[in-house]
Amino acid sequence: MTPSPPSPPSPWIRRPVEVGLVGAGPWARAMHARVLAAGPETRLAAVWARRAEAAHETAAPFGAPVAGGFEELLDRCEAVAFAVPPAVQAELAPLAARRGKALLLEKPLGPDLDAARRVADAVAEAGVVSQLVLTKRYHPVTRAFLAAARDAEVSGARSCYLHGAFLGGEFATGWRLEQGALLDLGPHLLDLLDAAVGPVKAIRGTGASRTWLELTCEHENGAVSQASLSGAVNVPRAVTRVELFGAGAPLVYDTGGIDHEECWPVLRREFATAVRTGVATAPDAARGLYLQELIARVA
Repeated sequence: MTPSPPSPPSPWIRRPVEVGLVGAGPWARAMHARVLAAGPETRLAAVWARRAEAAHETAAPFGAPVAGGFEELLDRCEAVAFAVPPAVQAELAPLAARRGKALLLEKPLGPDLDAARRVADAVAEAGVVSQLVLTKRYHPVTRAFLAAARDAEVSGARSCYLHGAFLGGEFATGWRLEQGALLDLGPHLLDLLDAAVGPVKAIRGTGASRTWLELTCEHENGAVSQASLSGAVNVPRAVTRVELFGAGAPLVYDTGGIDHEECWPVLRREFATAVRTGVATAPDAARGLYLQELIARVA
């Protein structure tokens, strides 16, 4: 029997993607720097932040250099990851796109819809790969839920994303406290509802984004979903739950028992593969703009 030819090597196997990191805050340290440095698909090429001391603290554990400025960072890398407030991302991401750099973007794309549109437009005009860090989208449990939802006839859905990070701690940052849960948590939950139930055609909200917000979505297929959002409730751990109801048995997604560490190797591998092949398969800047358009209709 003639042996099967070996599978072609992954496109990043011989040359990891050189990624520059913009930002040195808690999320940059907790996720971006360590995940990008872990490889083998990526290498942390450099770190830049407006506070040089913070950049050094973020880069040092991984032996990464610190860039003296944003332009220097772009010179050192082929892709850029952003872990900064939305206004900073909206200012710098278009510059990186125009330099031909692939982009690993945070949600929301920008502080408002106009800023988000500038980011998405710059990505489209430059023709660069982009990927959105919608964390839960990279977990196998999430993907199994969305696959099952595609075969379900859904009449209605209930969902929530709740945590207490706005009550204090390092993630109680200025833009989160100012904008509240709609801009911070809304992209995650609206993405899941839109993907699981169907495209959202109308959305309205009641309550307050800084305390508790209720969203009602009407979907193109006639289904109705509801979403509860808060970052200012005292819960032992974050609660993310989606329940789909229809003629069949309910379909439930709950992150209470999942290990979020399983997300990062998937995110890193898919981003590196997209950069090397030029083909993005994960949520991208266009998806981020769509989610921000939904949010703008509530705000």
